[in-house]
Amino acid sequence: MQLIYQMELRGNDDRSDQLELAFEENENKYTEADKAYIENVVYGVFAKLEELDAIVGQNAKGWKLSRLAKIDLSILRLCIYEIKYRDDIPFNISINEAIELAKKYGTEDSGSFINGILSKAVPPDAIVKIKNSQGM
Repeated sequence: MQLIYQMELRGNDDRSDQLELAFEENENKYTEADKAYIENVVYGVFAKLEELDAIVGQNAKGWKLSRLAKIDLSILRLCIYEIKYRDDIPFNISINEAIELAKKYGTEDSGSFINGILSKAVPPDAIVKIKNSQGM
């Protein structure tokens, strides 16, 4: 989430350079599995950015994406990406983690704001439909 947030702030800087720098700065912090996950979600979120932002925008009634706190938007993008494209992460884990990240890094209201958007964007019956349509 922190890398997605950083990349959102930096704009068009080279993502592979930013990933490499993050891995170098935290050389002993990440396992190879951690690195693979981070690369997957970072590249995946930015590859699916329009789709993810459309989902957020449809469910953030009365809010333009440009008005959302960048940290909240980064958390929402990550969570929705995990739910739609990461079969190894149960959707309830993604949602709970998103809410906890929002409480830790966002504003006082970020946790409930993220919870509200995700509850509309990804209701449990939609998860079943998504997984079924992907042959799971």
